[in-house]
Amino acid sequence: MPSIELSSPQSLRKRVIGAGVLNIGGILVSQIIRLGGNLIVTRLLVPEMFGVMAIATTVSVLLLLLSDVGLRQNIIQSPRGDDPLFLNTLWSVQIIRGFILFFLMQLLALASWFTQYIELWPAHSTYAAPELPLVLAITGFFAIFNGFQSTKVDVAIRAFQQKRVVLAELITQLFGLVLMLVAGYFTRSIWALVASGLFSTLVFTILSHVMFQGPNNRLQWDPAALREMLNYGRWILLSSAVGVLAMQGDRIWFGGSMSVVELGVYSIAVSMLGTFQSSLQRLAGAVVLPAFSEATRADDKVRLRTLYYNFRLIFDVLSLLTCGFLLTASPLIIGWLYDARYAGAGNMMAILSLSFFTLRYSLAHQVWLALGLTKYVAMDNIIRVVSLFTLMPLLLAIGGVTYALWGVALHTYTTLFLIFKVNRQLGLVDWKRELVVLPALGVGAWIGVLITKLFA
Repeated sequence: MPSIELSSPQSLRKRVIGAGVLNIGGILVSQIIRLGGNLIVTRLLVPEMFGVMAIATTVSVLLLLLSDVGLRQNIIQSPRGDDPLFLNTLWSVQIIRGFILFFLMQLLALASWFTQYIELWPAHSTYAAPELPLVLAITGFFAIFNGFQSTKVDVAIRAFQQKRVVLAELITQLFGLVLMLVAGYFTRSIWALVASGLFSTLVFTILSHVMFQGPNNRLQWDPAALREMLNYGRWILLSSAVGVLAMQGDRIWFGGSMSVVELGVYSIAVSMLGTFQSSLQRLAGAVVLPAFSEATRADDKVRLRTLYYNFRLIFDVLSLLTCGFLLTASPLIIGWLYDARYAGAGNMMAILSLSFFTLRYSLAHQVWLALGLTKYVAMDNIIRVVSLFTLMPLLLAIGGVTYALWGVALHTYTTLFLIFKVNRQLGLVDWKRELVVLPALGVGAWIGVLITKLFA
């Protein structure tokens, strides 16, 4: 594949807008499919199954991120990001990593069975659920399927050629949804969730090889490419290893302190919030990071600053409006969408929505990644995990699960001093811009109150 030349500001702007519109459309369709499937499957399965699946998913994500060296970000950011030898080296590393993660997942499944055998956990704990060891073992195949995913997907994102990416993701989601609903209807068991997740990963891996343009991946090993990957990824590895504890630490703590039913209800609240969070993260990874990276490769600081402020305005308004709205309207939304078994998710979601106030600042991470300042991403995640693992046990001891929810919602606020410090050094702090968007929080809360009064 030929190298991609640095574009003019007008060309980059046009491609950013095109990629943004395409991804927003894909996000809307994806979330409609996701929400519809979620509403149906929660009526087919009992909350306990979502609790067990939440632990299995958490373990998978833990292992995945504990070994993350930023392969996708490296491809998007690197000047060699379209070099077949470089891509094949990273693909080979990705496959090796997949098999290692699969093996570790089997060890964790065995450890789970053993702790249950010696009755280490209280009977009400999610970790004591008899299905958990086998669910963990089978879920491990996700790592192998994911390891064989083609790097052609990452090259397409790098070059803003994302039509096939969006299409492949929607096809994958539809296949997974159909399998989940059919299996859920006939089995009424947790294996519908397990099979759906594995099948979706397998489908996307196959599509990554057959739907995308570019040279096919093959096993190759280039020491120079490996050195670049390690130099770029060493801080990302630390960042991911620490960050995953911050991202999934709530479920780690709640897995031991919540019953299976409570954790299932909690997972519904987290899933609803994750709809918005994953949408912003997808835009950041598919549109923002490639744009920042291209401006960085052109050594155009003015263009980078302009892009950052433009994206920040969009992310600020969306995050603050959503934060305010969910803070006041979450119980109504859960009441509309789910039956009485999941009513508790409403108050949980209202508290957790406060995290959206700081979610918008994650855009700074994309700037740091584009500039190769990955150590600051690691420092941010270290602050998060220390904050979470200090607040959660303390609040659990003081007031139980309800207090601990506030710790989950507010622990990210401790990272703001680092974000402002680093961004000030980069010339990316404008206090007028920071203040002018804050009324969006009140507007969102007012809309939520109004809708609650009209339809409660």
